[in-house]
Amino acid sequence: MSELILFEDIVHPGAAWTHILKRGTALTITDIEGSANVGAIMYNNDCPSERLNIPDTLKAQHIAKLTKGNVLYSDMGRVLLSITDDSIGWHDPLGGCLNSQLLDAKYGSARYQEHRNDFHRNSYDSFLIELEKYGLGKRDICPNVNFFSKVLIGLDGNMTYVPNHSPAGSKIELRAEMNVLLILSTCPHPMDPNPVYSPKPVRLTVKKSPPPSITDICRTFRPENERGFNLTERYFL
Repeated sequence: MSELILFEDIVHPGAAWTHILKRGTALTITDIEGSANVGAIMYNNDCPSERLNIPDTLKAQHIAKLTKGNVLYSDMGRVLLSITDDSIGWHDPLGGCLNSQLLDAKYGSARYQEHRNDFHRNSYDSFLIELEKYGLGKRDICPNVNFFSKVLIGLDGNMTYVPNHSPAGSKIELRAEMNVLLILSTCPHPMDPNPVYSPKPVRLTVKKSPPPSITDICRTFRPENERGFNLTERYFL
């Protein structure tokens, strides 16, 4: 409902966005044009040494992808964000992020001095720039997730990127279970085979969100999630 919306924003192609997503709010990310990639890292804003833990997120839920019902765990076993809605069913937690070496090797150098606002950006440096605004640095960068991207894992362990996975208008909703320092980057996925640097924009909508009930889909997805929610709720008592 519109009265629940707190604000909306656009993250332009190749840009970064940072916000402290408060407990009791939710963020909807919309892929405006299709084929977007949104890299994300996240921290407990009240104690940033607690941050996203990808291995625990996957092991605790017996998953290798992210979709509705899944949660994103911190390294303290608490729930940072819950995925309460998802229109495409698969988001990548394994592919990592684009860095300057991969960027130059895939797309060639395009510096700000020559290209101004059309210069090439990479997610790793974008994450680092945003972290430094909060007194954090290289030692604090954690493995990221990639919303709207799909990477398949073969029986031999090889990873395969699936192009054009996300149609225009695809959405994912993330509910904050803690006060989360959330950093997003719309730079391309590092495994994207497209030889042209063409990041896509996304729309962000932040709204009020009620706390999870005892029958909440994310809480009941696995027994481990119930324990994760209990730990999170104790943290705020």
